[in-house]
Amino acid sequence: MTVVAPLGGPGPLVDVHAHFFQPDGARADWAALNASRLSAGERIGITYHVASVLGSWGRESPTYFQSPRDTVPANDFALSMQRTHPDRVRSYVAINPNDTEFALGEMDRCVALGAIGLKLAAARRCDDPLLDPVIERARLHGLPVLHHIWQHRRRHWPSQDISDGGDLAVLARRHPQVSFILAHIGGGGDYAHTFAAVRDVPNIHLDLSGSGIDRGMLDDAVAAVGARRLLWGADITLCTGLAKLWALDVIGLSPDDLADVRWRNAARIFPTGAFPSLEPTPHA
Repeated sequence: MTVVAPLGGPGPLVDVHAHFFQPDGARADWAALNASRLSAGERIGITYHVASVLGSWGRESPTYFQSPRDTVPANDFALSMQRTHPDRVRSYVAINPNDTEFALGEMDRCVALGAIGLKLAAARRCDDPLLDPVIERARLHGLPVLHHIWQHRRRHWPSQDISDGGDLAVLARRHPQVSFILAHIGGGGDYAHTFAAVRDVPNIHLDLSGSGIDRGMLDDAVAAVGARRLLWGADITLCTGLAKLWALDVIGLSPDDLADVRWRNAARIFPTGAFPSLEPTPHA
C-alpha cells in the first residue's frame, strides 16, 4: 500500500480556527461540507480541528447575535462532532456575551461536556466591561478565548459590533492570566495595524487563518510577536490554510519555531490533555 505524504508536511498540526455546519443552519449541504472538511484535513495532515458552530448562521437569529435558542443546539452539534470524531475534532463553546447569565451557564454546561475553548464573535466590542464576567469564567475553566477580529476597525459596520487588535489588547490587559487568540490576520483589513497594537501584549496569540495570503504577512507576524505567539488555523478556507503552511516552510523558521506554530503553541494554551495524541508539552 502506498503511503501518501500529507500536503501540509510532516508532524502534528492543530487547526485552532475551524468551523462545522449544522442541520438547523442556512446550508442544505451541511453534511457534505463537514465531510469535505474532514477529508481535506486528513489529506493536509491536520491532527485536530478545534471548531465552533455559530448558532444557525443567521437562519433563526442574527449570525453575530445568536439567541439562546440558537446557541444551545449549535454548541450541542459541535460537541457531537467531537464525540463522533474523538481523535480529530475538539469543540469551542460559542456564546453571545450580551446575556451574561445565560452565557455563563452555557459555558459551564459545555465545558462539562468536553469543550476546550471559548469562541466570541462580534456581539459586543471586546473592550466593553460587559465581557469581563465571561472572560473570568474562561479563566476559571482554563479556556483560551478565540475572538473574531477585524484587522483595523475604522467605523461601525451593520449587523455586528466588531473589534480590532487595539480593542482586544484592552481586554487582554485586563485579564493577563487568560490566553487570547486574535482571529484570522489574513481575514481582511490592515494586519500591520494589528501587529503594532498587540506586539506588547504577551497573552494575545495571532491566528494565521483567513483567505488573505499576502507575501510578507507571515514574515511580519514573526517579526512582531515571535513564533511562540503564532497559531496555525484555516477558518472556512482550508486551501488558504495550506498555502500558509507552504509559506511557513520557506520564510526561515527553525524546526522548533515551525513546530511551535503548527501545534506546540496550541498545546500550551489549551487545557492540559486537550490533544491526547500529541507528545507532552509544559502548560504555559
